[in-house]
Amino acid sequence: MIIPIRCMTCGKPIAQSWESFLQKTENRKKHVKETMDELGLERACCRSFFLGHVDLIDDIAGFKKD
Repeated sequence: MIIPIRCMTCGKPIAQSWESFLQKTENRKKHVKETMDELGLERACCRSFFLGHVDLIDDIAGFKKD
């Protein structure tokens, strides 16, 4: 739902890079690999969070909690 603050494997802070990652890769303006290299995401564990993340917070926020 929300990108974690730190990588769960290595502990590196990654959440601060999420917004800039989305802006740079919007509509595939820039290649994802190059963007991750620029942001300092070198390890495969950190990259996996960005590649596998699906932003569902807007969809879930529409449901009422009983």
